[in-house]
Amino acid sequence: MASIADREPHGAHQTKKATASGWIGSALEYYDFFIYATAASLIFPQLFFPSTNPTTAIIASLATYGVGYVARPVGAFVLGHWGDTLGRKRVLVTCMFLMGFSTIGVGLLPTYEQVGLLAPALLVAMRLIQGFAVAGEISGASSMILEHAPFGRRGFYASFTLQGVQAGQILAAAVFLPLAHYMPSEDFNSWGWRIPFLLSFIVIVVGYYIRREVDETPAFAEEVQEGHVPRAPFVQAITESWRDMLRVVCMALMNVIPVVTTIFGAAYAVQPGYGIGFEKDVYLWIPVLGNIVAVLVIPFVGKLSDRVGRRPPIIVGALASGALSFGYLWAISIHNVPLAIAMSILMWGIVYQGYNAVFPSFYPELFPTRTRVSAMAISQNLGTLVTAMLPAVFTAVAPPGAAGIPMTVGAITFGITVVAALAAWSARETYRVPMHELGNPRAEPLARDEYERLRAQSQPAVQG
Repeated sequence: MASIADREPHGAHQTKKATASGWIGSALEYYDFFIYATAASLIFPQLFFPSTNPTTAIIASLATYGVGYVARPVGAFVLGHWGDTLGRKRVLVTCMFLMGFSTIGVGLLPTYEQVGLLAPALLVAMRLIQGFAVAGEISGASSMILEHAPFGRRGFYASFTLQGVQAGQILAAAVFLPLAHYMPSEDFNSWGWRIPFLLSFIVIVVGYYIRREVDETPAFAEEVQEGHVPRAPFVQAITESWRDMLRVVCMALMNVIPVVTTIFGAAYAVQPGYGIGFEKDVYLWIPVLGNIVAVLVIPFVGKLSDRVGRRPPIIVGALASGALSFGYLWAISIHNVPLAIAMSILMWGIVYQGYNAVFPSFYPELFPTRTRVSAMAISQNLGTLVTAMLPAVFTAVAPPGAAGIPMTVGAITFGITVVAALAAWSARETYRVPMHELGNPRAEPLARDEYERLRAQSQPAVQG
């Protein structure tokens, strides 16, 4: 009877250390990324752009948020190449340093009133570096955890990558909350907003300390030992896995849900041009509470995907969260704070996690070890690039004063989630495929009884 050792790479699997590294690294990097997103919605329109036309200032500020995603495909190509040729660990440390220093840079920038057009130009430059850096984080961290995880529990452990992302968002909003609430508006707009960005120095110190403790994964080490490391992983990924890369591009369009929740939703609720009139500190609680619930839900969904498969949670999560976006935007439109919070928790905190908790295992499982980071990074970031332009598009098609904003933006959102669900439905199931056979479209998944037997056998092998 076959054992798990016959089907998985040999070597020490540092499951707990790799999971902690992925969780904390993602939390710290996405703290950086989302404090920018929060500031772009709440205060950057007034600080870095001409204030004579509120609509133009909002669109321009949200467009700088999208600019970060323009750099993502470039970052995915470079960082994915390093991840597949130099190792998962090295690329994750690089991502952390780039993200930390660029975020500190945003906190030191002069405003439009001080230096004119140089201010938005410098803001765009820092955002481009952020986008470049974050492009390798999820694919690198997901691949590292997946390759260190015991067989049959890849979904559970890989889900902690996204739990870290949600925790980073909580931290980002939590830092803004006391500042926005307790500081006088003049002080907050003058210098208080810089504090969260300058605190990113912690990213560099804490992140490096944690990530240096993790060994390279057995799967990648095996590729190096056998001489299978490709010289051009991107070319090999395109040649061998272009269909699955296209599926990931379409599934990654699910980023529309956090865009609606934390970016357009914030501008719609808070910016004076829309006339809704949510207080900034009140609105900040909406994504905070939704993300708190998400942090609790994610491991359970990840564990569920190890039992029922990756595709069902993704499909259900995509369609249901897209449908709920109508109700969330309508609750904002009628200035109903309790309902907006409830809809956020349901749409973002619970239903969306069917997708969010599972893609960190599903995406890398679609690709072989030798091209895993490149294939996932490039295809995922191409998909998110499309959604990153949506805040500016939403504001353009549903500007301040427009009628039917919840229906217009909700219809676009739901249509995009349908595309993502169809892409997941067309993909093959991967949760019962051994590590050595991942990425092979013709790989036969283990029979369910055999899978459950080997899954139970692998649990005692979990190490620090």
